[in-house]
Order: sequence, then structure tokens, then C-alpha cells
Amino acid sequence: MSARSGVRPPAPRASSSSAVSEDDDAPRVAEGHLSADPVPPRRLGLLLTVGGVIGFLAAFTLTVERIKLLLDPTGYTPSCDINPFISCGSVMVTWQARLFGFPNPLIGIAAFAVATTLGVLLLSGTPLPRWVRAGWQVGITLGFVFICWLMTQSLYSIKALCPWCMVAWAVVIPMFWTTTVDSLDRGTIPVPRGARRAVAALVEYRLLLTVLTDLLVVVLIAQAFWDQWVALV
Repeated sequence: MSARSGVRPPAPRASSSSAVSEDDDAPRVAEGHLSADPVPPRRLGLLLTVGGVIGFLAAFTLTVERIKLLLDPTGYTPSCDINPFISCGSVMVTWQARLFGFPNPLIGIAAFAVATTLGVLLLSGTPLPRWVRAGWQVGITLGFVFICWLMTQSLYSIKALCPWCMVAWAVVIPMFWTTTVDSLDRGTIPVPRGARRAVAALVEYRLLLTVLTDLLVVVLIAQAFWDQWVALV
């Protein structure tokens, strides 16, 4: 009777399971992400903005201190010289503090200015092109490697800690891990199919990566200067 009246029977509804990707190695719960808990763009923007401003101020202060020390190398005592092993003055006069022929803080001024700019753009809701995200990933990775090298030099070669340098370390670590897991989650860093589940888990535990890295730094500092800490107490 339906054929005579011209009314067609309703088409069978597609099974919901057919709409779900059969690729178990790519659990894309959120649009364009591997993880069910991606990094919110504005949260990343807040981190880059706050971390960039703090890092910029630290690098700028170190640059000013370095200029004052150059103008009066014998009479000026940097404000961050607290004791023999917590002293930015002891660090600033070493070759490690000018690895590329100029004071390292100048690199920090430029890098943290970029971080702040990108953070403000993300906070405003401006989507960043893939090439900008990729460029920032390269930059923050190089920065992370650089501060790791500076840490080892401070702890085991120079044997002194620069307070403002440690401020820079403290902001680079969370910026590096958060940026990296976000790049993995978005595909800015290519992820092999077999590693997608691991990446999704890594993104969800991104805070733990920062905490563990900070704890490692604290342990290394405590171990390297244990005798000095005991003497202070």
C-alpha cells in the first residue's frame, strides 16, 4: 500500500558504532585532539603570558645587574648576591654566562617577549597557525635544553646558584611540558599510530611531568650544595 501511495518507508538508521572510528590507536575524543582532556588554548595562553612576564623581568633584571657590574667590576655588588653559593655575581663573570659571546639574559629577554606575545594572542581567542605553533615548539625545546645545560654548569662546574636564573628555570619547565603535550595532542609534532594511546595518557598527566621535573631540580640542588645548606643551618 505504501508503494501505491508513493510513500517510502524510512531508511534504516545507521548504527552509532559505525560512526565511531574503528582505529583503536587513535582515541580522538575531542575534535582534532588525541586526548579526552586537551590543553585549553586560554589556559596555555595564561601560562605563556604569566610565565613570559616573570621570565622577562628576571632576564631584564639580570641584564641590568650585568651592566652595573661591567661599569664597576670591583665596587658593585649585585643585589642577588646573598651568600657565597647563592650569588648571581659569581655566575655572571663565567664563560657559561655568555656562551654565544654576549650575556645569556639577552636571549631570555627576546624569548620571554615572544612567549608573552603568543600568550596574549591565545588569551584573546586568536587561533595560532600551525607554523607558529611549530616554531614556538622548537624555540621552547631549545630553551629547555639550554636551561638544563645551565643547571648542570651551575651545580657542578660554577658551584653557585643565580636566584634570577632559577626564576627563569621555574617558568621554562611548565611552559615546555605544557607546550610539548599540546603539540603532541594536536599533531603539531607527528605521532606514530602505535603511540597515540600513550600520548593521550601523557596529555592527561601533563601536570605530573612538571611536578616531577621540579622535584628533580630541587633534589639535585639539595644534593650538590648539601654541605653549604647544613652550614647555614
